[in-house]
Amino acid sequence: MRSVAARSPPALSIGELSRRTGVNIETIRYYERIKMMPAPPRSTSGRRVYGPAEARSLAFIRRSRELGFTLDEIRALLALSAEGGPEVCAEGRELAAGHLAEVRTKIADLRSMERVLADTVRRCDAGEAAGCPLIDSLSRPAIYAR
Repeated sequence: MRSVAARSPPALSIGELSRRTGVNIETIRYYERIKMMPAPPRSTSGRRVYGPAEARSLAFIRRSRELGFTLDEIRALLALSAEGGPEVCAEGRELAAGHLAEVRTKIADLRSMERVLADTVRRCDAGEAAGCPLIDSLSRPAIYAR
């Protein structure tokens, strides 16, 4: 009968971690420098060695960045994910609600900018002004209607 030894998770180099998570190697090092991720253990030759936990954390950070969370907000979310417990969801919700409000404000600003640009392009196409409507529009003080 063969004995079944517990298999340890595969050790990943920083390059392999980068490939698996889609995060640039320099970005991984940056996250370590700013303590977003803990410094990984090193092999006897001094190379960084990562495992599944680091890959999960890095994927979490990357997805959070894709959603527009700031590094400080991600730190707070990482701390919450490490805590566990019933209050974690309420605190996470509060953080997400604040971020959602910021996103909605940015969307409103973008819609306002879209209206100004669309009107400028329309005026260019119609030849309404003797000069250039784009230059005229950029020369006026900004008025954003929400």
